[in-house]
Amino acid sequence: MSVSICSGGGFDVADKQQRIEVLLAESAAPEFWDEPDRAQKLTRELMTLQKQVTLWQGLSGRLTDARELAGMGDDDLDEEITAELSSLSTQIDDLEFQTLFSHEYDDKPAILSIHAGAGGTEAQDWAAMLRRMLLRFCEKHDFTVQEMDETLGDVTGLKSATFAISGDYAHGWLKSERGVHRLVRISPYDSSARRHTSFAKVEVYPDIAEEIEIEIDEKDLTFQRFKASGAGGQHVQKNETAIRIIHGPTGIVVSCQNQRSLTQNTESAMKVLKLQLYELEQQKQADEISELKGENVDAGWGNQIRSYVLHPYKMVKDLRSRHETSNPTKVLDGDLDAFVEAYLRHKIGADSEDK
Repeated sequence: MSVSICSGGGFDVADKQQRIEVLLAESAAPEFWDEPDRAQKLTRELMTLQKQVTLWQGLSGRLTDARELAGMGDDDLDEEITAELSSLSTQIDDLEFQTLFSHEYDDKPAILSIHAGAGGTEAQDWAAMLRRMLLRFCEKHDFTVQEMDETLGDVTGLKSATFAISGDYAHGWLKSERGVHRLVRISPYDSSARRHTSFAKVEVYPDIAEEIEIEIDEKDLTFQRFKASGAGGQHVQKNETAIRIIHGPTGIVVSCQNQRSLTQNTESAMKVLKLQLYELEQQKQADEISELKGENVDAGWGNQIRSYVLHPYKMVKDLRSRHETSNPTKVLDGDLDAFVEAYLRHKIGADSEDK
């Protein structure tokens, strides 16, 4: 068995140690807590980095000890050494998977939105199913989820919902879900029991609003206040604390109603708007590069990424990585890890071919 821990690639221990030193020095400054939001963000980053480096260093120490035991040539230690190497191999494989999170924003929190496609009740029910799937996935990975906005369906389901999600590599885990999801099933809302195809869109952005520079002209914005409501339309607040912001030049619409005050909701909505405008600008640049390369790339949001077929057969298939399973129930219960890993490995391979 050959097991090694390296300091390069997606997990550079030396680089992370240097970042820890920078953060420790900054957190020791008297004015560190003058900006509480920034201080909390840097503190979370420091704790995450320290946890990661400590884990890798611990594994490296255990590996060294196991090699020394093996070099002693004591047959009585064979069983102990084998068990230790097996344990180390499993843990290192898990950590090796983390090196797939190689994008600069993979370790950031995420803003995730779900939107029902055309099709009324069918699509809105499918959007609610996706919400359940993604929230269960977040729960399994111990992510913290905060609902920012929700618009319920006319009859059932969901028109749209937005969440702020934080945790270890939250954006790295969730970015694979961005795109159009397609459901094929016998409709529970069709008295003739016919097969229906429904679509819903998932948007995922890294929460880097504080790190990017986007100029937004307030003249381009339309602010609409409304009363926030809880699940099912209950507990409607008496004051108009919820906010909807419309960006005229792009037509982007964002809203937030989870905070208690109009000011807090406006700040959250502006953050989401900033991220969407940044993403739009990044996409424009990517389109220009693709055009120069002579590639015919459809950059619209209508690209289907995954199909969930419940009838006439059962299958979930990702159209990018080609990964598939015949157990859609498990997937819809939030078991997405295999799809995420397949996507990340596919993405790294595709990026390598483009270079």
